[in-house]
This record gives sequence, C-alpha cells and structure tokens, in this order.
Amino acid sequence: MEIDRGALPLFLNDYLTYLDVIRGKAKRTVTEYCNDICLFLRWLRCTDEKRPVSDAADINVAEVTFSEIEAVTVSRLYDYIRYLRDVRGNTPRSVSRRLSAVRSLFKYLTKTKGMLQSDPCQNLELPAVKKTLPRFMTLEESKRMLQSAEDSVSHDMLRDYCIITLFLNCGFRLSELVGMNVGDVDFFNRQIRVLGKGSKERIVYLNDACLSALQDYLKSRENPPEEPRALFLSRNHRRISKRRVQQIVENTLTASGLAGRGLSTHKLRHTAATLMYQHGNADMLTLKEILGHQSIATTEIYTHLSSKQRQDAIDSNPLAGEHLHKSK
Repeated sequence: MEIDRGALPLFLNDYLTYLDVIRGKAKRTVTEYCNDICLFLRWLRCTDEKRPVSDAADINVAEVTFSEIEAVTVSRLYDYIRYLRDVRGNTPRSVSRRLSAVRSLFKYLTKTKGMLQSDPCQNLELPAVKKTLPRFMTLEESKRMLQSAEDSVSHDMLRDYCIITLFLNCGFRLSELVGMNVGDVDFFNRQIRVLGKGSKERIVYLNDACLSALQDYLKSRENPPEEPRALFLSRNHRRISKRRVQQIVENTLTASGLAGRGLSTHKLRHTAATLMYQHGNADMLTLKEILGHQSIATTEIYTHLSSKQRQDAIDSNPLAGEHLHKSK
C-alpha cells in the first residue's frame, strides 16, 4: 500500500525519505516502519490529551507536533510498551519489532539530524524475547516432501517440484523466490542472482538437483508468457504470487503427510539451513552468505544439534567406556 505522505508530519516524511534514498531500504520495509511509527504517534497524542487509548485510531497523525516528540521520555516509552502488551496483546517479539522503528526514528532525529539533544531510547530496555529453536523437517521428511511433489499429477508438477527443490536446497525466502527472473539463472556458472532483504543482491550456487529441476521446468513453460522475465509463472502466465507459492507448499505438505505441524515456506528455509549445517558441515559464515543474513547472530540459531548428534557427542567422551569396576 502506498504511503500518503500528505497525511504525515514533516519530521516523519524526512525520516522515510532518508530510509529510502540514503539507507536504500526496500519499499515494503519503509511502509512497515511508517506504520509502526504512526501507531506510536497516535498513542502519544491520545495519551497526551488524556483520551482513552481506544480513541487512538481516530487520531490524525499529521497533527502530531515535533514538540510532542521532544517531550518523550524513557518512562513514556515504557508506558507504550505496556500498551502494546496489555491493550494490543502483542508478544515480546512483536513489541520489539514495533519499537525498533521508533528507536530508529529517535536515533535519526538525534544523531543524523541533530534535532533532538538526547535520545530517550538510549537507555530503553525491551521485554525479553523467549528464544525458541527454529522448526524444521528432518532429512527423511524432506525427501518425502520432494517425492510427493514429484508424484503429483498436477499440470504444474514440474514448476511446483522446482519450487520445493529450491526452497529445500538453497533456503530462499518466499519474497526472493517469487521475485526471481529467468535472467537471474546462470546455468554455465551454476548460480542464481537473488534480490534479498533491503534490495541486497547475492549470488547463490546451484547444485545438480536445482539445475535439473530448473531445466525441466523451463522447458515445460508455455509461450508466450505475459511476463517473460518472471521465472515462476501462474496459470495465467504472469509472475506467481506469494499466496500461490504458499498454497503449493501447503498442498505438498498435506500430500506427504506432514500437514498440521506448523510448517510453512519459511520453515523450508529453516530446513535447508539445518540440513546444510548438520549434514553438509557448512560453517556459520558460509550459511550467513547463502541465506543472506545481515548478522551472523541470526545464522547462529541453526547451530542446534539433532538428538543423534547430541548422543554421539556424549558417547565420544573418552570416559564413556569407564564403568564401575568394583563388584557390588
């Protein structure tokens, strides 16, 4: 959805322009930041006027003045966190995500523009986010999913099989796969160009399974497509939608008996990373580059070990063979 710049205060418009032009943030990211900041501004004006927070949706964001921003304290920010948690029912993870946009705004106004003398977010502590291991499929389950995709009698079997193959072998994001173009595939050098988060490009190597699946699919495409550049097409010959890819994954999971476990396109990304780490001996730096992570801290969630690996590690302890020698 397009941002209505005329419905925003000047300082917010300047910040969004900075994100777009200077930071090179993706359009979707800029929109998400705008929405999160507008939510904060509505709450701020509403509470400043001593109105019920239920009226926040009626607040005109464009009327929020810079003096109201200058008056924000860390105490007010904690009140906002309480509002997100208790009134809106946001989880600690969602609270942290919403606050990241607000913190970024205050950092911009303080350090980049010098419009604020101090940053109220500097000493702000966020609710602890419970660390959970990423959900993923085992190697056997991944093979079963691929087999189900191959056994499909769908007219689009080759396309769907190729999509599942790329997800499970390369760990692409949904948006990355949908945005791929035919010209991004380099069969000679066995690689594909990927446009990731923040419009950052990376090159991902393609193994034999991916190359074979891509070649078979491209040979099957009907011509002329409405969008010849798009790699994956829907039945109307246009670029496939995110929702359609999600349906393909859901249908394949159901066919392979893996439905009802909370698996999704993103869980296939987790699966690919886990398989590369557990079975391919990929190190963290390599995984970081393949997955397109900005920080290696994000990649480190894949260092979880399978129960078999934990068992093998304990069995490998040199004391594992030491039993009680004294008879009872």
